[in-house]
Amino acid sequence: MARVNRTDTRLDSPKGLRANFVPRFESRDRFGRATEWIARNMGTPAFLLGLTIFCLLWIIYNSSAPVAWRFDTSKYGFTVLTLVLSLQASYAAPLILLAQNRQDDRDRVQFEQDRQRAERNLNDTEYLAREIVSLRLSIKDMASKDFIRAELRSLLEDLDRDKTPSAD
Repeated sequence: MARVNRTDTRLDSPKGLRANFVPRFESRDRFGRATEWIARNMGTPAFLLGLTIFCLLWIIYNSSAPVAWRFDTSKYGFTVLTLVLSLQASYAAPLILLAQNRQDDRDRVQFEQDRQRAERNLNDTEYLAREIVSLRLSIKDMASKDFIRAELRSLLEDLDRDKTPSAD
């Protein structure tokens, strides 16, 4: 049975425009993590120091080695070294952009989660404020301890008056 390519069945792109010459990565996340690792390590002092040492060794070797052993002469301005550094820079920029895009996506998700959490906190706070107001109104209608004592005293006085014989 023939296997249908998923890019051929997509309706959001014209047929034939999506070429299959670009390799499909099994895990886009693995590739993304690799680009982040590379971008993160390119910005370290160790990388800069290593690149500087690499360039110095390249220049020293191609300047002081016997002419037959040299592969990049200063006569032509170290052309191969220039090409190697250009290649490194041409890969560095897209890798850094990929890492930044992934970070932007994470920031966007984090921002949305923070917004939802803040909205829930606001709703909870408003609910609790309404409950507190409701309790205060309920307490306002409740009899206080002093009011109950005064009522009991007046009832006791009425009972005492009823118990005492009248002199009429």
